[in-house]
Amino acid sequence: MKANRALSRLLVQCLPPLALAACVAPTAPPPPPPPPVRAAPAPRPVVVAPPPADWRDAAQTPGTWRWRMEGDRSLADYGPYGATPVARLTCDPMAGATILWRNWPATGPLPITVTTTGAKRMMTARPDGAGGVAVSMAANDRLLDAIAFSRGRFMLEMPGAPTLYLPAWPELSRVIEDCRQKLERAPEALPEAGPKP
Repeated sequence: MKANRALSRLLVQCLPPLALAACVAPTAPPPPPPPPVRAAPAPRPVVVAPPPADWRDAAQTPGTWRWRMEGDRSLADYGPYGATPVARLTCDPMAGATILWRNWPATGPLPITVTTTGAKRMMTARPDGAGGVAVSMAANDRLLDAIAFSRGRFMLEMPGAPTLYLPAWPELSRVIEDCRQKLERAPEALPEAGPKP
């Protein structure tokens, strides 16, 4: 009996902690560690190609020359198909002059520099009232020969405007020749040639 009592006391003393231990929820495993934070890649710097050391190595301005007659005027337009031309060479038979035109808005006179492989000249271009500027040259101006025979291309520069790198194609020679034929027919009507480049 004594043994039973001692066992009962022992059970009474031990049961509450055992019962509590049985009631405690099992501990959950720890959550997995968060994935490592990857730094966003640094943006790649924009690389701007330096201008070529020689203007003749620059990329040609997109477009093509197209020759046409407009009334009695011979002209060649340069630009992409279906877009407004960026440049034009026109023979004006009434003035006996060849007009170099650049599509660039201006409110007053601007210097325009023509550079070829054999010549360079700065002239004054004036607004033409149609969204561009123009400079007039005598039909026998030697700068026209320099443009027509420039090796591959020539360059037009104006302050504030993108530089144009234009191919020296036969359409230009055709306009120049048209004006010179008029010079042969009526030389007294034409102004003197400009200075030699």
